Formats: sequence, structure tokens, C-alpha cells
Amino acid sequence: MTDIIFRIGDESRTIDVADGVSLMKAAVEADIPGIIGECGGNAMCATCHIYTAETDGGRLPAVSDDEDEMLDCTASDRRPGSRLSCQLVAAPALDGMVVEVPPEQV
Repeated sequence: MTDIIFRIGDESRTIDVADGVSLMKAAVEADIPGIIGECGGNAMCATCHIYTAETDGGRLPAVSDDEDEMLDCTASDRRPGSRLSCQLVAAPALDGMVVEVPPEQV
């Protein structure tokens, strides 16, 4: 299991995500506000947008062309650490990662 910390405004919630499961799927199952995942994790809706502190690709996979395109369609401003949580899969390297749900989505 990988612990992921979701910041929602002033609140923080830690959820245990089974390795191999997308952060979006885990967030939806844990009722994290602002993470909807309308497309079911196919990088087609941007309703699972999150901010990460990871901007250099150190722990995270590179942004795919599809994800990059959808990040231009988010309800909130795109930042250097913007990602779609459906494209991030839990793994030991992500244990303890903090992600922020954009306030416009909550």
C-alpha cells in the first residue's frame, strides 16, 4: 500500500492506495472532494486534476501527449506540477506524496 496525502483547502486526508491503482480511482472510492473522474480514467475529461510538488519527473512518469492536452482544459489554472490523477499509479516510490486538489474543483 502507498500512502497519498490529499490536501483539500485547509484539510489533509491520507489514503492508502493499493499499488497499481490510479490515484483518481482511489480518491473517488475514498470520497475525496473535487476528484470526479467522469471519463473513468482515460485522460479525456480533466475532472481529476491535481497539483503535485513534482515538476522534474523524479518520482512521476512523464506527461503523455493526451494528458498534456487535457491539462490545458482544466477548471483551474495549470501549474508546473499539474497532473491528471488518473494517469498516476500508486507505487512504493510515491509513498507519502502530497497532492493538492485545486480549489476551483471543490
